[in-house]
Amino acid sequence: MRAYLVLEDGSWFAGEALGAEGHTVGELVFNTGMTGYQEVLTDPSYAGQIVVMTYPLVGNYGLNPEDHESRRVQVAGFVVREACETPSNWRARMALHDFLAQNQVVGIAGVDTRAITRRVRQHGVLMATLTTHETPEEALHRLQTTPRYDDHDFVYAVTTPEPYKWGYNGMEPMDAPDDRYRYRVAILDCGVKWNIPRRLASLGVRSIVLPATTSAEQILALNPDGVLLSPGPGDPARLQPIVQTIRQLIGRKPIAGICLGHQLLCMALGAHTYKLKFGHRGCNHPVKNLLTGQVTITSHNHGYAVVPESLEGTGLEVTHIQLNDGTIEGVRHRDLNLITLQYHPEAAPGPWDSRPFFHEFLQLMERARG
Repeated sequence: MRAYLVLEDGSWFAGEALGAEGHTVGELVFNTGMTGYQEVLTDPSYAGQIVVMTYPLVGNYGLNPEDHESRRVQVAGFVVREACETPSNWRARMALHDFLAQNQVVGIAGVDTRAITRRVRQHGVLMATLTTHETPEEALHRLQTTPRYDDHDFVYAVTTPEPYKWGYNGMEPMDAPDDRYRYRVAILDCGVKWNIPRRLASLGVRSIVLPATTSAEQILALNPDGVLLSPGPGDPARLQPIVQTIRQLIGRKPIAGICLGHQLLCMALGAHTYKLKFGHRGCNHPVKNLLTGQVTITSHNHGYAVVPESLEGTGLEVTHIQLNDGTIEGVRHRDLNLITLQYHPEAAPGPWDSRPFFHEFLQLMERARG
C-alpha cells in the first residue's frame, strides 16, 4: 500500500505503508541509533512525535515482550528506509510491520531517510503527518489545521494513572513488602522508562512510581530515602505545577533528575529552558564529565535544554556538557543533595559508562540517612 510523509513546509515523501492504515500527526524528529528501535517505540518521551530512524535497516532482530520501556507504544509514527521482514534473533517474537500494525501505529518504509534528516537539520523540527488514504495535498491541508506539538501537555497523558512499586520481580502492587531493599525511592513519573527502576532494583533499591500529579505532601508521607524525577515528553515550561511540587521537596530529600527531570529541577531553582533546533536523539552522543575530564558515549532523547546563563544564582554547578554543541548535560548542588543528568544513564547503548550516576544517588541517600 502506498503511504506518504508530508511535512509542514509542503515537502512530501512517497513510500510503502508500514504498520497500521490511516493517518497520524506529530513533530518530526530523527534518532541516530543503530539499535534500540523497540526501546524508541515504547519510550514515553517520544509521545507526540514521528520518529525517523537514520540507520537504514530497522527490525533485523525483531521485537519481544521483554524489551518494552512502558506499557504501550508511545510514538505517533515511525519512518524507516528499509523494514526487515524476516528478523533473525532467538528472542524475536514479532516482525516490525506486525508489531506496528498490532499497536495501531502508522509508519512508512522505502523513503530517503537521509534527505528527511537533512531537512530537519537545516530547518529544525517540523510538524508532519503520515497517511495511507490521502493525497499529499489533502494531508497537508489537514496538517495545517492541527495543533502543534508545543501546544500539548504530554506528561499527563503518559504518566501512570495509579501508583505501583518496582523491585526484584519487576512491577508489583503497592502493598508489596519493602524489607528486602536497602533504600526506598519515590519516582515522580513524568514518562519514566522502565529501565530506571530496573537499574535501581539491581542495586537493592525499591522504587515507588507515582503519578506526575502527586503532591509534595503525598510524596513525603511515604518517607522515601530519595526522590527521582523521571524523563518525559513535551515542553518543560508547561509543567509549572510539577515544578512547584519539586520546589517543595528540595532540601527535604535527596533528589536525582534525569532528562525532563533534570530540566524541571533546574527550573525549580530559578533556571530557564529553551528548545533545541533539532534535539539530541540517539545512542552515540559524546558527553564530557567536567569533574573528572572523562568523555563517555551516551544515549540521548531531548528536544529542550537549560539556558546556561539562567543557572547564575541557583547554586547549581554544571557537571556535564555535550561535546557536539556544548549543551548542559548535568548539574549538581553540593548543599541540597541534588544531582541530575540530561542524558539517559539507564540506557545501554553499548558501553555502561553512565551507570555510576545511580551509585552517586545512593551515596546522597546514605549521607542523608547518616
